[in-house]
Amino acid sequence: MNATTSLAMDQHLAAFQQHRPRLAGVAYRMLGSRTDAEDVLQDAWLRWQATALERVQTAEAWLITTVTRLCVDRLRAARIERTAYDGPWLPEPWIAGDSAPAADARAELASDLSVALLVVLERLTPDERAAFLLHDVFDSDYPEVASVLGKSEAACRQLVHRARAQVRQRRARFTATPEASRALVERFVQAMRTQDHAALLALFAKDAQWTADGGGKVRAAAKLLHGPRAIARLAASVWRLYLSHQTMEAVDVNGGPGLLLRDAGGVRAVMAFETDGVHIHAVYSVLNPDKLRGL
Repeated sequence: MNATTSLAMDQHLAAFQQHRPRLAGVAYRMLGSRTDAEDVLQDAWLRWQATALERVQTAEAWLITTVTRLCVDRLRAARIERTAYDGPWLPEPWIAGDSAPAADARAELASDLSVALLVVLERLTPDERAAFLLHDVFDSDYPEVASVLGKSEAACRQLVHRARAQVRQRRARFTATPEASRALVERFVQAMRTQDHAALLALFAKDAQWTADGGGKVRAAAKLLHGPRAIARLAASVWRLYLSHQTMEAVDVNGGPGLLLRDAGGVRAVMAFETDGVHIHAVYSVLNPDKLRGL
């Protein structure tokens, strides 16, 4: 390798590393999978390596465009696979302690990494998802979004408008301090441990939901559970059958309160909670072992 080639490699690597947090943020939010996001970043790196720097006007724009288009292609290819998914689908959990994939510092969307938002985004088309994330989470203007997606600005405005409508319709907004949310999760664990049915009932909001993702690989509730009674019965049963033999660790999952459950064989589940500080509104339980390998 001559000096010129070595210098070009160093420049490629420096630019990629500089923008990697933002690229990882786009890829994870687009795909809801840490594994797939890493695959996309690797593919983008190989393409970036093979690109002459003098042909690139802005490294960040080139890399964001490439990663987004790779994610859109992957989502389109995965739509049939996701439709045939066994039971409810949840994203791969992101546990605090790992460096969270960055969003734009100016993003005004609350909890842009939350499990609740990623579940809603899963219902959007790939183009809607990309346009919404680029504009509302990563603060790209419409000309930038249009350039990335290869569409007109008017078309991108429509994509963002439709995506926003679905996000607002399906995603509840709660304001709770981290301390209040963690306290609720602690009370939830204590109520399961003591099999206190009345305490479990009191913890959940009237419209509470429990979603379990086993992916057909492990035993899990095949459908969403609704309401305190159904959830309390399930929680008590799950504790007696499984959780009493596992250790529980309080962790932050996708920016919110959660639990990591493990036994001698490793991590068995990750639970994320959505609360308003007074009641639990949603529990997301990831049990699919394919989604827990990275933990």
